[in-house]
Amino acid sequence: MNFETNAIRTQAEQTDFREHSVPLYMTSSFTFEDAEQGRALFADEIAGNIYTRFSNPNNSELIEKLCLLEGTEDGIATASGMAAMFVSMATFLQSGDHIVASRSVFGSTHQILTMILPKWGITHTYVDINEPEKWESAIQPNTKMIFVETPSNPALDIIDLAWLGNLAKKHQLILNVDNCFATPYLQNPALYGADIITHSATKFIDGQGRTIGGAILGKRDLIKQVRFFARHTGPSMSPFNAWILSKSLETLAVRMDRHCENAFKLATFLETLPSVNIVKYPFLPSHPQYELAKRQMRLGGGVVTFELEGGILQGRNFLNQLKMCSLTANLGDSRTTVTHPASTTHSKLKEEERQAVGITAGLVRVSVGLEHIEDIIADMGQAIANSAVVK
Repeated sequence: MNFETNAIRTQAEQTDFREHSVPLYMTSSFTFEDAEQGRALFADEIAGNIYTRFSNPNNSELIEKLCLLEGTEDGIATASGMAAMFVSMATFLQSGDHIVASRSVFGSTHQILTMILPKWGITHTYVDINEPEKWESAIQPNTKMIFVETPSNPALDIIDLAWLGNLAKKHQLILNVDNCFATPYLQNPALYGADIITHSATKFIDGQGRTIGGAILGKRDLIKQVRFFARHTGPSMSPFNAWILSKSLETLAVRMDRHCENAFKLATFLETLPSVNIVKYPFLPSHPQYELAKRQMRLGGGVVTFELEGGILQGRNFLNQLKMCSLTANLGDSRTTVTHPASTTHSKLKEEERQAVGITAGLVRVSVGLEHIEDIIADMGQAIANSAVVK
């Protein structure tokens, strides 16, 4: 079946009540028919639910949908997107191992790579997405994983997933792709050789700023290891959050169509303004990886970034002039949200680290919502006009 049908019609097994909407299974544990069934469940001889930290019908439904939509064999749901990022690395890496990562990553992912994993003797090398010739030379004898975001947060850089999949296969490395910005609707890294796909379901998958969640999807043998790690360390998703996110997937396609349509129109408008230096959006012809984005993505996504010529002063003035758009560090909401990465999501990076990934003082990230595009453009336009810095 097609994407939209899988997202809507994949449901947990109906109970004797014949409910049309899947119920919530708010229980910490499940009973056994007899002692033998309990033994068999714990011995993994039969499938079934034991304890919600291990599995739950709501979580299982969410993962079944996500696997269908991403084209993966198995997966687990986690309590947050960052739990997914950490577990997807910690499961496979041990003291002495090395990871090659794209330099442009989310701020908390940067903290995992630079502050947390080194506590256990796990090192990393950053490589620029725009310098593919340097990736292979960054691989060391102890490298176990390649980790990338594409499109990246917040620079919206794109990496060639087919090329990267071949590189990982050549060196027998686990390719771990954060697919949060694209969602399964716009991009499927598994088609290009990704072994593990991670999501912050908090963003576009939820789509309404209601809940926190993450997912790790991939090859069955790898997810088996991930499940063992998560089962005993406890980053499990609440059944309530899984129920919400499964419902959210039913509207993902129609929401992403509108997010992308609005984002493209906003980016096109911003390019006409003289006080805006740079506008980045994957499906703008001016994007450095425009042709690549068109090849591996269905549409350009719901995020636009741009740089105001007045730097940090105009950036702050601009935020303060907005009347409709929300000032928040979250993204993927039905409401348009705006943030200043240098002072929020990526503020813990050193100045030279921010510059290396294109996070300038005047950079603004917009998660374009579902409001009427004329209203979004009107608010952004007046805020830019009224925030100009007098020279």
